[in-house]
Amino acid sequence: MNSKSRPNIGVTAATERVSYGVWEEIPAVISPASYVRAVQRAGGRVVLLPPDPEDAEDPGGALQLLDALVVTGGAGDLDPNLYGDEQHPETGPVQEERDAYELALVRGALEREMPILGICRGMQILNVAYGGTIEQHLPDVLGHEEHRHTPGTFADHEVRLDPDSLVASAGGAGSTSVKSHHHQGIKSVGSGLTVTGWAAEDDAVEAIEDPTCSFVLGVLWHPEEDENSRLIKALVSEVS
Repeated sequence: MNSKSRPNIGVTAATERVSYGVWEEIPAVISPASYVRAVQRAGGRVVLLPPDPEDAEDPGGALQLLDALVVTGGAGDLDPNLYGDEQHPETGPVQEERDAYELALVRGALEREMPILGICRGMQILNVAYGGTIEQHLPDVLGHEEHRHTPGTFADHEVRLDPDSLVASAGGAGSTSVKSHHHQGIKSVGSGLTVTGWAAEDDAVEAIEDPTCSFVLGVLWHPEEDENSRLIKALVSEVS
């Protein structure tokens, strides 16, 4: 860990077009404030990580600044070319620059044995980094839209957790109520990852982790939106 009063937690950000004040539709680097506040509540210092082509080629410089990494969710879907699939009509828009950067960060962090928490889209990045694939439109296989039933609203549902897993010990329970908003998920699990969480109502994969690492975890839900969640606190505690 860096010798600072608080650990530095990298939080990935996206480039989006936003409007504020008199400015309309201008490019901006953003990450929802809920991620920042959750890390700060947990005792960490946030280092925002916007897509950086140079660091995508060699992420070591950025990772030297960090003690742990949070790969965030977002509006864009992963490019199916990354896992050898053709694009589904419901997939998109893709963010190639962000994909390349986040995959490089995850792979570099794994080489350094750095703790990683992937959230929603970030969980999918983690799975692809391990060679896994993505189910591009879950309603096709689940038969319902309950994981994102209302645009702009998180769906509340229950998740079953493997009681012997990192996600259960970090979350403090064998099951938990979570907040989700996604239409994609895990198809084939990356080599070296273990499924440790499932949606109670349909058994969709909700948590994956690498049991050989101290803290490499991906969850399909949004712990940053739930002040009762302990997951981000557990990540920060790992490097405090």
